Amino acid sequence: MVRGRVLRVRVRMPRTRRERRRLLWAAVAGCVLALLPATWVYAAAEPRMRTVASVPAAPVAMVFGAGLWDGEPSPYLAHRLDAAIELYRAGKVRVVLVTGDNSREDYDEPDAMRAYLTKRGVPADRVVSDYAGFDTWDSCTRAARVFGVKKAVLITQGFHVRRALALCGAAGIDAYGVGVPARHDVTWYAGGAREVFASGKAALDAVVRPGPRFLGPHEPGVEQALAEADGR
Repeated sequence: MVRGRVLRVRVRMPRTRRERRRLLWAAVAGCVLALLPATWVYAAAEPRMRTVASVPAAPVAMVFGAGLWDGEPSPYLAHRLDAAIELYRAGKVRVVLVTGDNSREDYDEPDAMRAYLTKRGVPADRVVSDYAGFDTWDSCTRAARVFGVKKAVLITQGFHVRRALALCGAAGIDAYGVGVPARHDVTWYAGGAREVFASGKAALDAVVRPGPRFLGPHEPGVEQALAEADGR
Protein backbone atom coordinates (compact mmCIF):
# COMPACT_ATOMS: atom_id res chain seq x y z
CA MET A 1 0.00 0.00 0.00
CA VAL A 2 1.30 3.41 -0.94
CA ARG A 3 0.71 6.01 1.67
CA GLY A 4 -0.18 9.50 0.53
CA ARG A 5 2.22 12.23 1.37
CA VAL A 6 1.14 15.59 2.65
CA LEU A 7 2.92 18.39 0.82
CA ARG A 8 3.67 21.21 3.15
CA VAL A 9 4.55 24.57 1.69
CA ARG A 10 6.20 27.02 3.96
CA VAL A 11 5.68 30.66 3.13
CA ARG A 12 8.53 32.76 4.40
CA MET A 13 7.39 36.10 5.70
CA PRO A 14 9.57 39.12 4.96
CA ARG A 15 12.09 39.51 7.73
CA THR A 16 14.03 42.62 6.94
CA ARG A 17 12.80 46.17 6.54
CA ARG A 18 13.84 46.14 2.88
CA GLU A 19 11.82 43.00 2.18
CA ARG A 20 8.76 44.44 3.92
CA ARG A 21 9.10 47.65 1.92
CA ARG A 22 9.31 45.69 -1.34
CA LEU A 23 6.22 43.69 -0.41
CA LEU A 24 4.34 46.89 0.42
CA TRP A 25 5.31 48.52 -2.90
CA ALA A 26 4.32 45.38 -4.79
CA ALA A 27 0.90 45.44 -3.12
CA VAL A 28 0.44 49.14 -3.89
CA ALA A 29 1.46 48.61 -7.52
CA GLY A 30 -1.00 45.73 -7.83
CA CYS A 31 -3.84 47.86 -6.47
CA VAL A 32 -2.99 50.73 -8.83
CA LEU A 33 -2.90 48.42 -11.86
CA ALA A 34 -6.20 46.84 -10.85
CA LEU A 35 -7.88 50.25 -10.57
CA LEU A 36 -6.48 51.75 -13.78
CA PRO A 37 -9.31 50.45 -16.02
CA ALA A 38 -11.97 51.78 -13.64
CA THR A 39 -10.18 55.13 -13.55
CA TRP A 40 -10.10 55.23 -17.37
CA VAL A 41 -13.82 54.44 -17.57
CA TYR A 42 -14.65 57.21 -15.11
CA ALA A 43 -12.41 59.81 -16.78
CA ALA A 44 -13.64 58.99 -20.28
CA ALA A 45 -17.32 59.09 -19.36
CA GLU A 46 -17.77 61.71 -16.66
CA PRO A 47 -17.90 64.75 -19.03
CA ARG A 48 -20.71 63.01 -20.94
CA MET A 49 -23.00 62.33 -17.98
CA ARG A 50 -26.38 64.06 -18.05
CA THR A 51 -29.89 63.83 -16.61
CA VAL A 52 -33.12 63.30 -18.54
CA ALA A 53 -33.75 67.04 -18.25
CA SER A 54 -30.27 68.20 -19.32
CA VAL A 55 -29.21 65.68 -21.97
CA PRO A 56 -28.81 67.15 -25.48
CA ALA A 57 -31.14 65.93 -28.20
CA ALA A 58 -29.96 63.00 -30.29
CA PRO A 59 -31.52 60.91 -33.07
CA VAL A 60 -31.43 57.67 -31.09
CA ALA A 61 -31.86 56.51 -27.50
CA MET A 62 -30.13 53.23 -26.71
CA VAL A 63 -31.65 51.18 -23.89
CA PHE A 64 -29.52 48.30 -22.61
CA GLY A 65 -31.15 45.09 -21.40
CA ALA A 66 -31.26 44.36 -17.66
CA GLY A 67 -33.09 41.07 -17.29
CA LEU A 68 -36.66 39.81 -17.39
CA TRP A 69 -38.99 38.64 -14.63
CA ASP A 70 -41.54 36.12 -15.94
CA GLY A 71 -41.10 37.52 -19.42
CA GLU A 72 -41.56 41.15 -18.35
CA PRO A 73 -38.85 43.80 -17.90
CA SER A 74 -37.25 43.68 -14.46
CA PRO A 75 -37.74 46.80 -12.29
CA TYR A 76 -34.26 48.00 -13.25
CA LEU A 77 -35.03 47.57 -16.95
CA ALA A 78 -38.46 49.18 -16.57
CA HIS A 79 -36.82 52.29 -15.08
CA ARG A 80 -34.53 52.50 -18.11
CA LEU A 81 -37.48 52.20 -20.47
CA ASP A 82 -39.42 54.84 -18.53
CA ALA A 83 -36.53 57.26 -19.07
CA ALA A 84 -36.57 56.49 -22.81
CA ILE A 85 -40.32 57.16 -22.91
CA GLU A 86 -39.78 60.50 -21.16
CA LEU A 87 -37.08 61.48 -23.66
CA TYR A 88 -39.26 60.45 -26.61
CA ARG A 89 -42.26 62.41 -25.34
CA ALA A 90 -40.06 65.46 -24.79
CA GLY A 91 -38.85 65.27 -28.41
CA LYS A 92 -35.23 64.73 -27.38
CA VAL A 93 -34.96 61.44 -29.27
CA ARG A 94 -36.82 60.24 -32.37
CA VAL A 95 -36.03 56.51 -32.30
CA VAL A 96 -35.41 54.03 -29.48
CA LEU A 97 -32.93 51.19 -30.07
CA VAL A 98 -33.52 48.39 -27.56
CA THR A 99 -30.52 46.10 -27.28
CA GLY A 100 -30.47 42.89 -25.30
CA ASP A 101 -30.18 39.13 -25.15
CA ASN A 102 -32.22 36.77 -27.31
CA SER A 103 -29.81 33.84 -27.28
CA ARG A 104 -32.59 31.40 -26.29
CA GLU A 105 -36.10 30.95 -27.67
CA ASP A 106 -37.58 31.31 -24.19
CA TYR A 107 -35.70 34.53 -23.35
CA ASP A 108 -36.26 37.65 -25.44
CA GLU A 109 -35.26 40.94 -23.87
CA PRO A 110 -35.71 43.15 -26.97
CA ASP A 111 -39.28 42.05 -27.66
CA ALA A 112 -40.23 42.52 -24.00
CA MET A 113 -38.69 45.99 -24.11
CA ARG A 114 -40.51 46.83 -27.34
CA ALA A 115 -43.85 45.69 -25.87
CA TYR A 116 -43.28 47.83 -22.76
CA LEU A 117 -42.57 50.93 -24.86
CA THR A 118 -45.45 50.51 -27.31
CA LYS A 119 -47.96 49.88 -24.52
CA ARG A 120 -46.98 53.28 -23.13
CA GLY A 121 -47.36 55.24 -26.32
CA VAL A 122 -44.11 54.97 -28.24
CA PRO A 123 -45.06 54.10 -31.85
CA ALA A 124 -43.95 50.63 -32.91
CA ASP A 125 -42.22 52.04 -35.99
CA ARG A 126 -40.01 54.18 -33.73
CA VAL A 127 -38.65 51.17 -31.83
CA VAL A 128 -35.79 49.14 -33.32
CA SER A 129 -34.61 45.86 -31.80
CA ASP A 130 -31.09 44.50 -31.57
CA TYR A 131 -31.41 40.84 -30.63
CA ALA A 132 -27.66 40.22 -30.25
CA GLY A 133 -26.71 42.75 -27.57
CA PHE A 134 -25.15 40.04 -25.43
CA ASP A 135 -22.95 42.43 -23.47
CA THR A 136 -22.18 46.15 -23.40
CA TRP A 137 -19.43 46.02 -26.02
CA ASP A 138 -21.56 43.95 -28.38
CA SER A 139 -24.42 46.44 -28.00
CA CYS A 140 -22.16 49.43 -28.68
CA THR A 141 -20.22 48.03 -31.61
CA ARG A 142 -23.35 46.55 -33.23
CA ALA A 143 -25.16 49.88 -32.85
CA ALA A 144 -22.35 51.52 -34.82
CA ARG A 145 -21.41 48.77 -37.29
CA VAL A 146 -24.76 47.06 -37.92
CA PHE A 147 -27.35 49.80 -37.31
CA GLY A 148 -25.28 52.81 -38.38
CA VAL A 149 -25.80 54.78 -35.15
CA LYS A 150 -23.50 57.80 -34.99
CA LYS A 151 -25.06 59.83 -32.18
CA ALA A 152 -27.13 58.55 -29.26
CA VAL A 153 -28.32 58.95 -25.71
CA LEU A 154 -27.43 55.89 -23.62
CA ILE A 155 -29.89 54.89 -20.91
CA THR A 156 -28.97 52.58 -18.06
CA GLN A 157 -28.40 52.68 -14.30
CA GLY A 158 -25.76 54.98 -12.85
CA PHE A 159 -23.38 52.17 -11.93
CA HIS A 160 -23.30 50.99 -15.58
CA VAL A 161 -23.67 54.13 -17.66
CA ARG A 162 -20.03 55.23 -17.49
CA ARG A 163 -18.78 51.92 -18.88
CA ALA A 164 -21.44 52.10 -21.60
CA LEU A 165 -20.30 55.61 -22.49
CA ALA A 166 -16.63 54.64 -22.62
CA LEU A 167 -17.34 51.63 -24.83
CA CYS A 168 -19.74 53.39 -27.19
CA GLY A 169 -17.17 56.16 -27.54
CA ALA A 170 -14.56 53.55 -28.45
CA ALA A 171 -17.02 52.12 -30.98
CA GLY A 172 -17.29 55.53 -32.67
CA ILE A 173 -20.62 56.76 -31.31
CA ASP A 174 -20.97 60.36 -30.14
CA ALA A 175 -22.93 59.60 -26.99
CA TYR A 176 -24.24 61.17 -23.82
CA GLY A 177 -25.39 59.04 -20.92
CA VAL A 178 -28.40 59.22 -18.63
CA GLY A 179 -27.86 57.36 -15.38
CA VAL A 180 -31.29 56.24 -14.21
CA PRO A 181 -31.71 56.52 -10.42
CA ALA A 182 -32.13 53.26 -8.55
CA ARG A 183 -32.67 52.11 -4.98
CA HIS A 184 -29.42 51.18 -3.25
CA ASP A 185 -30.48 47.59 -2.74
CA VAL A 186 -28.56 44.33 -3.09
CA THR A 187 -28.76 44.49 -6.89
CA TRP A 188 -27.35 48.01 -6.92
CA TYR A 189 -24.38 47.11 -4.71
CA ALA A 190 -23.73 43.92 -6.69
CA GLY A 191 -23.84 45.88 -9.93
CA GLY A 192 -21.43 48.47 -8.59
CA ALA A 193 -18.98 45.81 -7.43
CA ARG A 194 -19.24 44.04 -10.78
CA GLU A 195 -18.30 47.24 -12.60
CA VAL A 196 -14.86 47.29 -10.97
CA PHE A 197 -14.05 43.94 -12.59
CA ALA A 198 -15.96 44.65 -15.82
CA SER A 199 -13.85 47.76 -16.35
CA GLY A 200 -10.85 45.54 -17.09
CA LYS A 201 -12.67 43.82 -19.96
CA ALA A 202 -13.98 47.19 -21.12
CA ALA A 203 -10.46 48.61 -21.35
CA LEU A 204 -9.33 45.55 -23.31
CA ASP A 205 -12.32 45.82 -25.67
CA ALA A 206 -11.60 49.51 -26.24
CA VAL A 207 -7.98 48.77 -27.17
CA VAL A 208 -8.47 45.57 -29.20
CA ARG A 209 -11.95 46.46 -30.54
CA PRO A 210 -12.99 42.88 -31.27
CA GLY A 211 -15.99 42.05 -33.40
CA PRO A 212 -19.22 41.21 -31.55
CA ARG A 213 -20.18 37.58 -31.01
CA PHE A 214 -22.63 38.02 -33.87
CA LEU A 215 -22.05 40.73 -36.44
CA GLY A 216 -24.35 39.96 -39.32
CA PRO A 217 -25.24 42.23 -42.24
CA HIS A 218 -26.18 45.89 -42.08
CA GLU A 219 -29.67 46.42 -40.71
CA PRO A 220 -31.53 49.52 -41.97
CA GLY A 221 -34.06 49.64 -39.12
CA VAL A 222 -32.69 52.77 -37.43
CA GLU A 223 -32.26 54.63 -40.72
CA GLN A 224 -35.81 53.75 -41.84
CA ALA A 225 -37.31 54.73 -38.49
CA LEU A 226 -35.50 58.08 -38.57
CA ALA A 227 -36.66 58.70 -42.14
CA GLU A 228 -40.26 58.02 -41.12
CA ALA A 229 -39.89 60.23 -38.05
CA ASP A 230 -38.62 63.05 -40.27
CA GLY A 231 -41.54 62.57 -42.66
CA ARG A 232 -39.46 61.40 -45.59
